Amino acid sequence: MMVWTVANQKGGVGKTTTAISLAGLMSERGYKVLLVDMDPHCSLSYYLDIDTESLDCSGYDMFVAAREASAIDIEQCIAPTGVDGIDIMPANMAMATLDRKFGHTEGMGLILKHALSLVAKSYDIAIIDCPPVLGVLMVNALAASDKILVPVQTEYLALKGLERMIMSLDIMKMSPNQSIDYLVVPTMFDKRTKAGGQAMETLNEQYGDRVWRSVIPVDTRFRDASLEHVPPSIFAAQARGVVAYRELLDDLIDLHVAKHTEVAS
Repeated sequence: MMVWTVANQKGGVGKTTTAISLAGLMSERGYKVLLVDMDPHCSLSYYLDIDTESLDCSGYDMFVAAREASAIDIEQCIAPTGVDGIDIMPANMAMATLDRKFGHTEGMGLILKHALSLVAKSYDIAIIDCPPVLGVLMVNALAASDKILVPVQTEYLALKGLERMIMSLDIMKMSPNQSIDYLVVPTMFDKRTKAGGQAMETLNEQYGDRVWRSVIPVDTRFRDASLEHVPPSIFAAQARGVVAYRELLDDLIDLHVAKHTEVAS
């Protein structure tokens, strides 16, 4: 099972849109997708019309069970969605308390990785949506992932937030020689603005081939799709934002195949 984490320490850059867009496109191609909501704001869960406060089990219960060394059936923490081929491990607002309760407990950074290993045979890919804060939840998501996608809005303040995110990825390295596999995805690009063009120049200068070769444009259809609680590709398959995410997915799959071909050889 592939595991992709969508993360940035700045909010409002398109993390949830990226996660749901890629999930929708993957499911259309016949992949079985598990979405994982690690954000106490529950945006991804709400997007898919999940009532997070009425659930018997969520990602929060997974962490509590691990902390208390009690047994839990991870599959009970996974809910179906209204989209064929997509399930979700919903978030819960109580997850906001995890740093205070368990933040300094040994082993709390690998709970999600272990949980995903238990359901790996049931899914082709897990896509994790992160909170915009470096804490227990983001650390778990980063530690569990094969590929980290860092959406960044193409404007000045978002670029400053990206610097903090890259520093956090460096901190996460297990050794100085380790390379973190991440890709910066420019989002909300508006070609009509000077700021957008300048932001792209800065991204390419500072991060080079770590930046995706294209952009996700501003597209009001993303907002409209969220109101209908469906992935953008279902709501408007030919919208320019969906076309861009389809191109991103093609590149991600090509990179995954190339990486594993190289390892095999």
